[in-house]
Amino acid sequence: MSGAAQPALRPMVVADVDDVHELECSVFPHPWSRTNFMDSLASGYDAWVLREPEGTLAGYFLLMYAVDEAHLLDVAVAAQRQGRGLGRYLLDRIAARARAERMESILLEVRPSNTRALDVYRRYGYAEIGRRKGYYPAHEGRREDAIVMRYML
Repeated sequence: MSGAAQPALRPMVVADVDDVHELECSVFPHPWSRTNFMDSLASGYDAWVLREPEGTLAGYFLLMYAVDEAHLLDVAVAAQRQGRGLGRYLLDRIAARARAERMESILLEVRPSNTRALDVYRRYGYAEIGRRKGYYPAHEGRREDAIVMRYML
């Protein structure tokens, strides 16, 4: 990220959920519901928002911790802010949060059709460790596999 006024990362709160859900719907063909985000906050997941100085939501992520592994549940950057280093910035923050919780690795699932995200994850150092058959809903009632990736901390 470069420029004078940088976005600020802070914990997600209930007041952020409408903006987060709107961003989610704008970048994913099968988005999480507003309830998914509310339930994640209620469950105490490690959820963060990245806001521009004027308050516009630029991105967010949600992590869940289990034993020694963090599970990246959801991450997104606003379409108009993609390609400017915010994805890498969020991955850096995700890794820092997981290290702070003494995790050994970060696990995520990604659609094979999400080639842009796959490229970002691979360049960052995530490695494919498996597939989940029919994991995601797809168009016309079909299902899409998930590529399971891991990043060792």
